[in-house]
Amino acid sequence: MVKKFVFAAEMPYLCPLKISISDQNTMLQDWLPTSAKEVKLRGWDELDVILFSGDAYVDHPSFGAAVIGRVLEAAGYRVAIVPQPDWHGDYRDFRKLGVPRLFFGVSPGAMDSMVNHYTANRRRRSDDAYTPDGRPGMRPDMPSIVYTKILRELYPDVPIVLGGIEASLRRLSYYDYWEDRLRPSLLAECDADVITYGMGEQVTVEIAEAITRSAARVKCREDVQCQADVQCKECVNLLGREAFVEAVKEIPQVVCRRPVSEVPKEPSPEQDVVLHPFVECLRNKRCQAENFRHIEEESNKWHAARIWQVTANVSGHEEREEVSGHEERCEIAIRVNPPYPPLTTEQVDRAFDLPYTRMPHPRYNGKRIPAYEMIRHSICMHRGCFGGCAFCTISAHQGKFIASRSKESILREARQVTQMPDFKGYISDLGGPSANMYGMRGKDLSLCEKCKKPSCLHPQVCPNLNADHSAVIDIYRAVDALPGVKKSFVGSGVRYDLILHEGKNGEFREGGLRYAEELIRNHVSGRLKVAPEHTNPEVLRVMRKPSFELFHRFKRIFDEVNRKYGLKQQLIPYFISSHPASTEIAMAELAAETKSLDFKLEQVQDFTPTPMTVSTEIWYSGLHPYTLEPCYCAHSQEEKLRQRAYFFWYQPENVPKLRASLIRLGRRDLAEQLFGMGGTKVAGQKSGSFNPNFRNSGPGPRGNQSQGKAKPNRYDRGSRSNPRGK
Repeated sequence: MVKKFVFAAEMPYLCPLKISISDQNTMLQDWLPTSAKEVKLRGWDELDVILFSGDAYVDHPSFGAAVIGRVLEAAGYRVAIVPQPDWHGDYRDFRKLGVPRLFFGVSPGAMDSMVNHYTANRRRRSDDAYTPDGRPGMRPDMPSIVYTKILRELYPDVPIVLGGIEASLRRLSYYDYWEDRLRPSLLAECDADVITYGMGEQVTVEIAEAITRSAARVKCREDVQCQADVQCKECVNLLGREAFVEAVKEIPQVVCRRPVSEVPKEPSPEQDVVLHPFVECLRNKRCQAENFRHIEEESNKWHAARIWQVTANVSGHEEREEVSGHEERCEIAIRVNPPYPPLTTEQVDRAFDLPYTRMPHPRYNGKRIPAYEMIRHSICMHRGCFGGCAFCTISAHQGKFIASRSKESILREARQVTQMPDFKGYISDLGGPSANMYGMRGKDLSLCEKCKKPSCLHPQVCPNLNADHSAVIDIYRAVDALPGVKKSFVGSGVRYDLILHEGKNGEFREGGLRYAEELIRNHVSGRLKVAPEHTNPEVLRVMRKPSFELFHRFKRIFDEVNRKYGLKQQLIPYFISSHPASTEIAMAELAAETKSLDFKLEQVQDFTPTPMTVSTEIWYSGLHPYTLEPCYCAHSQEEKLRQRAYFFWYQPENVPKLRASLIRLGRRDLAEQLFGMGGTKVAGQKSGSFNPNFRNSGPGPRGNQSQGKAKPNRYDRGSRSNPRGK
């Protein structure tokens, strides 16, 4: 019997799980099955849905495949997960569980596979944080294409639903940085029947229910009519893939192929947005830039329109020169349905309150999964981010409206964490995409329902935003008061512009300062990470980030709280080089500015153009999608490396070349600020001097310069299908 997705309070099994390591059968049944043996242990003779994941299976609400599996399970469906299937040889991992009654689900991973595999310089990384022991090579590039192709080859008649961050950000034409070309919607290149974008709980359950209802109208035998809630596999198979798409095509957050004849000829902007066809975007980059503005605006609306784009089922290796050939191919229309309205607190609670074990599956036999180690004692308090940073994918995947969990749900999870055998009393993160956005929303939601701006903070804080920090302060204190909790930390990034926002007549001033003091005094584990990203006003404008003057103001508050309570904590700023609008002079000014603050930078990275961001569209087209004005971008390897070198201006090997470059550019003043009047020694620097904002003081290479490892960070969190994006 299929049941609806019910409230956590109605589920008696949501108490903290006690897993017996002495009873192998009991232990295995606490996870979703991953093998035929585990399916039999549950007493099932068939599966409704089989999920293929590019990640190791960690039964935790921060891992997308686990969330989707648990949500389907709570709705009454029999679900199994095949983690990191071997895509070589005889495809035995794709065969071992047979054919599901409803559909195959594909989740390429919680982190975009291309970001996972390659550095900003397109070099292959040496590990995979979502794999046991960080072992590389356990998933292909673009599992979205590889997994669906194998499944279609093996099971030509079974529907395939593709979800996850990789597909979500490629639902329409996009620039592929790693292949340096514009590509059509992923649905035109893979063998899935539909893509689900954004957070997948609602849409996946609704797809399962739609197939079940449609199959109820099909007779698998002339002499028997199956009941609506117990259709057999033959009923669903007789439905056919075309009927499957027909059954789900109206569901929100579904992307599907449709005949070109369905594209509205005279679309109403409130109902349909018709983009430039893919062929036109190939011919003219301006068309792609114009398209993106519509895509981003519709992604951030409360009540969005359908989006249409005509494309062709092109292969993954078509070249730009073959544009004329596309016109002769069979064209299709990609239809992107609007997203669901923002989740309510009750809906978010349901997903987080499911009976996760919060541990990796026993099949890994104690192997270390780096991404899990980072979040095993952490708690995500909300989804969504209204910052609208130009380089970030969070709003494209989670939306800009904040969906917060209830205090009760957060405390339930905190109690579960305290019961974990390895818990020592410290919660590593009470956070979210931006930790201090918890509970925030518009004062007048009717205005929010009409808004299409991608950011509530840029170019200035929206006057309708309720930036009250009292709810998040209350959560921090309630968690710290729980038995077994010694201290809770905030490991997620915080928006200091929100903390400093005073509101009309100073209504938020006192609350912001109280939050700053509570955070800095009680919830910093020695280092507080913030993200100014740059210092140059024009670069910050393109990034949609606040003035660097606000960082100065926040640093003064940080230093004052540390002095007041006798603390010796560090403020760690993040910065990006080679972002659109960033020139070599702008990077030199950044170096001089941070030198004046006595920072030696470590949390830095080169800009990586990832799909579905404003910054990537600028980098590809050379035009800002909202103004269509030209924007400078550093494209060559030489330019990018030179910009990056300014993060480490103090290293002796960088001094001569940076000095010479600044003099060539006519900025001898900056050369003197950084390096003094002459020679190769850095001005004002003592060899081996201590700097509290840098852990390895003294001469020699420093900072987060590794090009070999992909660690989940605040950027990656926005590139995965889990609730903890940032």
